[in-house]
Amino acid sequence: MKNLNIPQFISENITFRKESMFAEDLKTNHEQLSSEIKGKTALVIGGAGTIGSSFIRAMLKYEPAKLIVVDTNENGLTELTRDLRSTHGMKVPEFYKTYPLNFADPVFYRMLQNEGPFDIVANFAAHKHVRSEKDHYSITALIDNNVLKAEILLKELLKFPPKHFFCVSTDKAANPVNIMGASKKIMEEVIMAYSREYPISTARFANVAFSNGSLLDGFISRLIKKQPFSAPSDVKRYFVSPDESGQICLMACVLGQSGDIFFPRLKTEQMVTFAEISDRFLRTLGYEPLVCSSEEEAKQKALALDENSTHYPVYYFGSDTSGEKSFEEFFTQDEILDEESFSSLGVIKNAPKKELSEVGILTNELSSLLTAPDISKAAIVKALSTFLPNFKHIETGKSLDQKM
Repeated sequence: MKNLNIPQFISENITFRKESMFAEDLKTNHEQLSSEIKGKTALVIGGAGTIGSSFIRAMLKYEPAKLIVVDTNENGLTELTRDLRSTHGMKVPEFYKTYPLNFADPVFYRMLQNEGPFDIVANFAAHKHVRSEKDHYSITALIDNNVLKAEILLKELLKFPPKHFFCVSTDKAANPVNIMGASKKIMEEVIMAYSREYPISTARFANVAFSNGSLLDGFISRLIKKQPFSAPSDVKRYFVSPDESGQICLMACVLGQSGDIFFPRLKTEQMVTFAEISDRFLRTLGYEPLVCSSEEEAKQKALALDENSTHYPVYYFGSDTSGEKSFEEFFTQDEILDEESFSSLGVIKNAPKKELSEVGILTNELSSLLTAPDISKAAIVKALSTFLPNFKHIETGKSLDQKM
């Protein structure tokens, strides 16, 4: 089996780009990025994850004077710090702190009061997996994190508004069919209401190749454990590299006008299936995929794997789980697009801006719903459909927890 260079594999087999798709926009806007970041103070919430840490790496090139990173993942913060301090040329500011905190807890707001104000605040803390919508317990946590806690943060920042606030969204917020996407669409409406109070922007973007917890990242674990690969054969997705995910968020945060929603200008033909990536991944390692007809057959074949194996068992299937869309999109027909300001980025310019009072009513209703003693998944879906008339939930009665 060959050694695998993940960034090289992504470039050659998933994105088919030798350099970042945002390289030209980063070069064109270098002076403005530097002006808005150099010597400034920054708070990154959820900074230990793939996108948050990529945002940090992109930002440090412009030399902020102060950086605080918050995440519930203590081990992730430790690895982030080791990585930053071990990377040649990485300019870690003298004032650099990491706090293993939940951004909704009182201790976080004590820190915010004592360490702030900040020029830049970026929030990457989110439930991002469709698999999190299998039951009302998981859904409650998802909506609480993606919407209710985000609104508490926005409200608190009114006391000392940042010059730039960014909260990450997803392509699944466009014409959502799953609860995660619907929660992010509501999150967009919440942050847009606050965009009248201080500069706020967001970004919808594609799957991040080999991001923490992703199916592709799981392929590495399956190899180490000599377990079969499993992937849907009919689900197509857009992909960006981890570096590109941080870059688009940084540009949206710093270059965007308040109320802007950024997205990468990828073409439909650039979507790829997970099964295709699985095949390329194995062939890069020197294996030929051994297609199995069931999970059980794939697991049996995996028992025979050794250092002399030339084939690797895979099980590909048609997607049949709730909330799974066969393709993704970045915008809807009624959204007005600016595709002139950047070479590789589009910007949605007409995102609706509710009054803060309307947002208060919406979040109060959501909070009451989620704490009701007779709460159910069906009731949550019905309520979300009331808030979002274009939300067309796909319910099959199956979840990703029933898959390998």
